[in-house]
Amino acid sequence: MTLASSQTLVLLMLTTTLLLLPANGNPQVPCYFIFGDSLMDNGNNNHLLTQAKVNFPPYGIDFPDGPTGRFSNGRNTADVIAQLLGFDDFIPPFATAKDMEIVTGVNYASGAAGIRAETAQHLGARISLDNQIKNHWITILRPTYLIGKGSLFETKKYLNKCIYTVGMGNNDYLNNYFLPTYYNTSSVYTPEQYAEALVKQYSQQLQVLYKSGARMFGIFAAGYSGCTPGIMTEFGMNSCVDSVNSAITLFNSRLSATLDDLNNKLLDAKFILLDTSLDYPNDMNVTDRPCCRASSTSGKGQCAPNEVPCSNRENYYFWDAFHPTERINVIAGKRAYETLSSFYSSKAIALSNDKETGYISDA
Repeated sequence: MTLASSQTLVLLMLTTTLLLLPANGNPQVPCYFIFGDSLMDNGNNNHLLTQAKVNFPPYGIDFPDGPTGRFSNGRNTADVIAQLLGFDDFIPPFATAKDMEIVTGVNYASGAAGIRAETAQHLGARISLDNQIKNHWITILRPTYLIGKGSLFETKKYLNKCIYTVGMGNNDYLNNYFLPTYYNTSSVYTPEQYAEALVKQYSQQLQVLYKSGARMFGIFAAGYSGCTPGIMTEFGMNSCVDSVNSAITLFNSRLSATLDDLNNKLLDAKFILLDTSLDYPNDMNVTDRPCCRASSTSGKGQCAPNEVPCSNRENYYFWDAFHPTERINVIAGKRAYETLSSFYSSKAIALSNDKETGYISDA
C-alpha cells in the first residue's frame, strides 16, 4: 500500500468515526427494535439448521468482531442506524440478548425470513415475521420487571418511545413466488393478487406490533432484487430482470398505500416508508457482480467459505450475489436515519447530504 492510499484509508476511518458519533453522548431514542431478513440479521441464524447462515469468513472481513452472522463484509443497515441514533453498542440479536441489553432494543431479523410462514422453507430453519413478533412478546415480558415495575402497561409506555424498523418481503419473492419448483404461489396468484395478499398479511402483522406498544415504525420497501447478480444469473440475463422488479414494484406500491391507511387508522402511531432505491457514487463501478465468489454447493448466492474476496470492496455494490457491501449499507443507513428524523429530538442531523460516512468499520 502506498503512502497516499494509507492516508486516504486513515481519512476514511476518521470521517466515519466522527460522523457516526452521537451528538450529545446519549441515544436519541431509548430503544431500537429491528425486524427483517438477511439484510438486517446480525446473528440470529447462527445456531439454526439452515443454509441461510454466514458465520464464517470472508463475511465480516471489515467488521471488528469478524464473521458474526451479518450478511456483509461489515456493518448492515440496522447497525448504521443504531450508531447514528447514538447507541454505544450495536443492538444485540435475540439469540444472545440478555439482562439489561434488551432495554435498549433487540434485533429479531433472520436470514431467509418472509412475511409468509412457508417462505424459504427449502433452505431450512428461519424465523418468519410471525415468529419474530412472538419473540418480541417474549422480550417485552422481561423488561416489565426491568423498566415497568412489574406493569406491562408501564412497559408499553416505554416502548411507545422506541423506534421499530421492519424490512420484509424480499424473500417472499426470491424464495417463494419466483421459485415455482418449490412453491405454488405463482400459479395461485397473479403478481397483482400476490402483492395484495402479502401486504394484507403484512398489515395485520404490523398491527400486532402496535398492540405490543410500538408506535414509531420505519418500514423498508422491498429491494429491486431483479438487479442482483444472483437473480440475473438464475434468469440467464446480464441486465436487471424486469419481471421480478415489476412484481416488487406492485408490492411497494400497495405497501405505501397501506401505511397511509394505518396512519389514518392508528392516530397515535406513525408509519414511515423507507425507500430502498439507491443512487450509488460515481466511483462505485462494479454493480453487476459480487465482491466474493458465490458458493456452488450451499447457501444460495452466498460467499464460498474462507476464500479471499476482492480487495477494492469500496468499488463494489454487491458483497455476495444478493447482499450489498458495507459501503452501500452505510449510505442506506444514513438515508433511513434522516427519513426517521421526526421520531427523535435533535437540534440537527449531524450529517451532510454531500458526504458519505465511508465504508470502513469503526465500531
